[in-house]
Amino acid sequence: MSVDYQNVRNTLIITLILNISVSVAKGVVGAWAGSVSMVADAVHSLFDSVSNIVGLIAIRFSDMPPDIEHPYGHGKYETMGTLFVGALLFITTGIVAWEAFGRFFSGAVPEITLLTVLVMLATISINLGVTWYEHRVGKKEGSAFLLADAKHTFSDVAVSVSVLVGFFFIRLGYPAADAVVGLLIAVVIGRMGVEVVRDATGVLTDIPPDVDYEAFSAIVMDTPGVVGYHEIRCRGKPGEIYCDLHIIVDAGITVRGGHDIADLVHDRLIDKYTGIADVLIHTDPDDGSCIPADLPPHRRSGDGPG
Repeated sequence: MSVDYQNVRNTLIITLILNISVSVAKGVVGAWAGSVSMVADAVHSLFDSVSNIVGLIAIRFSDMPPDIEHPYGHGKYETMGTLFVGALLFITTGIVAWEAFGRFFSGAVPEITLLTVLVMLATISINLGVTWYEHRVGKKEGSAFLLADAKHTFSDVAVSVSVLVGFFFIRLGYPAADAVVGLLIAVVIGRMGVEVVRDATGVLTDIPPDVDYEAFSAIVMDTPGVVGYHEIRCRGKPGEIYCDLHIIVDAGITVRGGHDIADLVHDRLIDKYTGIADVLIHTDPDDGSCIPADLPPHRRSGDGPG
C-alpha cells in the first residue's frame, strides 16, 4: 500500500481553511481588544497556514509518477517539505523565546478580557481537532508531512495555552510567571522541531525505517520454494519503503523456477506488508550453509503487516 496523496492533499486543504480561520479570529479580536499578546499569537497561527501551503506544493510533486530522472518516484519531495515544517518549528521557538524574554525584562503585562479568553479557548479547541485529524490521517496514510504538520499545529496549541496560563498567573499577582511559561513552551516546541528534522534527515540519508523484520521474515519463509534469505536492506519512509534481499532456493531448479519464486516473494511482500513500495530480489542457490532467518540487527519493531 502506497501513500494516498489525494487523501493527504484533501486533509491539508481542510486544515489550511481552519488554520486561516483561527488566525483571522485571533488577529481581529486581538486588535479590537487591544491585546498585543493575542495578535502575536495570531501570527504564530499564521505559520500553520504557511506550512499547509508548503505541504500542498510538496505533495503535488510527490504524487508525480516515476520518470527518467526520478526512477524511484518523487516521494522524497514530501520529506523535503517535512524539513520545512521543522524549520518553522525552530522559527516559532525563537519567536516565543524572544517574546518571553521581552516580557520578563520589560515587565509588560498582556491585556485580559473575557472576549480574548473565550476566543483563545475556542481556537485551542479547533487546533486540537486539527492536530488529531492530521495525526490520524498521517498515521493511516504513512504521511511524514502530515505527522510533522500535526506537531506544528500542536505547537500553536501550546503557545495559546501559554497565553492563557500567563493570564491565570497575572490574575494571581505573578506577572513574571507569564514569561517563564513562555520559555518552557519554547523548549517544548524546539524539541518537536528536533524530532521532525531528525526523522526527515533519516529518510533523506537512507537510515533504515521501522520495519517488523520478524513479520517480514515470516512472509518470505512461508513462500513455497524459499530455503532461506540474507542481506536484507530497507530504506525510504513510512508508506513508501524500498527493500532488497537475497533469497536462497534449491540449487537444482531451473533459472525460470528461481525467477518464479522471486516473483512470488515480491508479490507476497507487496500484498501482505503495509507500506512496501517495491522489493528487489536476488536469487542464490542453496549451498547448504544458509541461515533461514538472517534478520538485520537494527530496529526489529515497527509497522507490521496490514
